[in-house]
Amino acid sequence: MTSPAHSAAPDTLITYYLQITDRSQFKPAYLEGDAHLLVMKMERPDVRFYKFMYTAVGEVWRWRDRIIMPEAELEAAISRAETSVHVLYARGVPAGYFELVKQGESTELMYFGLRPEFVGQGYGKHLLSVAIATAFDEGCKRLWVHTCNLDAPEALINYQKRGFVIYETKNEPMPGRYT
Repeated sequence: MTSPAHSAAPDTLITYYLQITDRSQFKPAYLEGDAHLLVMKMERPDVRFYKFMYTAVGEVWRWRDRIIMPEAELEAAISRAETSVHVLYARGVPAGYFELVKQGESTELMYFGLRPEFVGQGYGKHLLSVAIATAFDEGCKRLWVHTCNLDAPEALINYQKRGFVIYETKNEPMPGRYT
């Protein structure tokens, strides 16, 4: 089987922008009773670990932005008071992460995903539920995210099942960095 990163990219990038504008729209799906799952906030920026997680989660989906970003710029981005990075551990192993960025009363779910070996076990819906709850617990009034046709096909479905609604779709020629 060919992974998405090694197959030809489509000619068009389709980006979906989704939002939850009220906590009542949230449809959680936690994995109950799994004592081996733990989500921890990174209390101090660690660029090397962050890059490991970003690459481990996103390489197969052609994530490039944080890899090509100068290290000092990346450290500044993840060090901002408005930014928080949370890592999912399964049996002590980093399995995925999410990054939230506060923007006034809105919060962006900037990055979200699992390492490939942890996909298909329910961790995605659990981690997304934790991300949404965390954003609203921290006072956001609107949580938004974008995904595209280069991401896992399950991503859009997971977002919608947790209560996100598409508010905009953009089509553009595929940027060269993804081909």
